[in-house]
Amino acid sequence: MKLLIVGLGSMGKRRARLCKGIDAATQIIGVDTAESRRKEAAELQLADETCATIAEAAALHPDAALVCTAPLTHAAIISELLDCGLPVFTELNLVSDGYTENMAKAAAKNLPLFLSSTMLYRRETQYIKAQVQQFGKPVHYIYHIGQYLPDWHPWENYKNFFVGNVRTGGVREIFGIDLPWLLDAFGEVESVTVMKDTLSDLRLPYPDCVTLLLRHKNGVQGVLAADVVSRKAVRSFECFGDGLHLFWEGNPKALYEFRDGDKQFVDTYTSFEHDSRYSDNIVENAYVDELTNFFGVLQGSEAPRWSFEKDLAAIALMDKIEQA
Repeated sequence: MKLLIVGLGSMGKRRARLCKGIDAATQIIGVDTAESRRKEAAELQLADETCATIAEAAALHPDAALVCTAPLTHAAIISELLDCGLPVFTELNLVSDGYTENMAKAAAKNLPLFLSSTMLYRRETQYIKAQVQQFGKPVHYIYHIGQYLPDWHPWENYKNFFVGNVRTGGVREIFGIDLPWLLDAFGEVESVTVMKDTLSDLRLPYPDCVTLLLRHKNGVQGVLAADVVSRKAVRSFECFGDGLHLFWEGNPKALYEFRDGDKQFVDTYTSFEHDSRYSDNIVENAYVDELTNFFGVLQGSEAPRWSFEKDLAAIALMDKIEQA
């Protein structure tokens, strides 16, 4: 398979490395306007060929494309790739720019349009979903996600990549990452109460701490707190009902359920991979499983776990949160 990867930053390089790990015969065409990134990808042997433009890369006849650039650039890039007749995998969009047009274009051309939602591929979140569904009664959950924004990309100033933009800020990205699996596990949200604050001196164009009280249509109630202030990266989840109690600290070694009078470890991975450059709650297996799902979609043997249609509801909820 020959894949075109647009954007050779941290995520583009990760996707290239994982694609080659899935199938060493995969050929990667890397596209980036920055010559330094193209050179780095070639030196790291993550790209077999590099180009400065999509048009140049499309002439090399790739089988599919991955969009790994900043979210606000996605709509135009996806449209161009679809015009080239390429199935598209895209990272989080965070905004609904171009959704209607690109969904219509993909349908007209009968091309897959695959949207990343990596948390849906975490085995811990799928275990939580399965347990809640099996329990069959309303539950409550409390979920805190936070990480100090300058630590997200320590190799560059946080104001120089998309989390410095008010439309695609760090708190919004946290919601973009985690709302899909929460909606998948607990159902549609019927009401939300929002509280916002700014605790840091980061001088961001948006609040750095947001706390939500979510009421799902099936009776589930959740407290979701997201911030870009926590000096220690934290992902702390607890779900409870009369007969169910789950705990998760964001990594495969920290999923527990309370049973037989004790808090007991739940092993959802026989093994897992972790990139040491990232927090311990970033597990590579989920990225691999997501790409494998995309390849299955290309082959017509699988359906995607997330979609542009579903994402519209998540983005509408994020917009409502910001407007509150």
